[in-house]
Amino acid sequence: MDELPLLQVRGAGHRYGDRFGCRDVDLDLWPGEVLAVVGESGSGKSTLLGVLSQRLGLSEGSVAYRNADGETLDLGTLGEGAVRRLWRSEWGFVHQDAADGLRMHVSAGGNVGEPLMTNGWRNYAEIRATATEWLRRVEIPVDRIDDHPTTFSGGMRQRLQIARNLVVSPRLVFMDEPTSGLDVSVQARLLDLLRSLVTEFGLAVVIVTHDLAVARLISHRTIVMKDGRVIESGLTDRVLDDPHAPYTQLLVSSILQG
Repeated sequence: MDELPLLQVRGAGHRYGDRFGCRDVDLDLWPGEVLAVVGESGSGKSTLLGVLSQRLGLSEGSVAYRNADGETLDLGTLGEGAVRRLWRSEWGFVHQDAADGLRMHVSAGGNVGEPLMTNGWRNYAEIRATATEWLRRVEIPVDRIDDHPTTFSGGMRQRLQIARNLVVSPRLVFMDEPTSGLDVSVQARLLDLLRSLVTEFGLAVVIVTHDLAVARLISHRTIVMKDGRVIESGLTDRVLDDPHAPYTQLLVSSILQG
């Protein structure tokens, strides 16, 4: 494991008017690590994801990111241009609704090729060949390369969104309920795919989910949120098999009884 974390979060919070969506969050994320953020609706997990990914501003505290050059960047003071550069080259974001992360009226190959063009690729044959390879990797038939995502199933759209994000070899990927709304069998297939890609590319991932089974399957560590604060954190197996906080115990027992 690297000596320094990829993300270092201290006392982070985001305020909506007169209330905090999340507050006093401390966490470290290491290269190659998957961190699950769990909790019920309204617990603050999506707000925290917004803060970490710079989609929401910091109201208090700090978030530091160590980039590919080994520089530590203070995300709270980073300019828009610098954040955009991170999105182009080092970060990815997988949305709950694939329509938010894809261009729905651009072909599957165009969706995967576009980030390459943004990063300076100009050879059409190379772009198409790379897009084809990524469709294979995410288990989309390559003869669908010229089809639009509007013609794809929900699971295929999510797999295409993953390909679009990973084609530029990011170091850090944020995922917002990526399996929500999919059939159980489709969810399982998607999680297997994610797990293999995370291992293959050594990705660091922050995944928000209300589903503890998803956290167990894919994450190394888990933090549990309630009312905007982290109330428990640790290795995923420990948190889910031996929860200390009463709220976590309730969450786990409700799954077991369900």
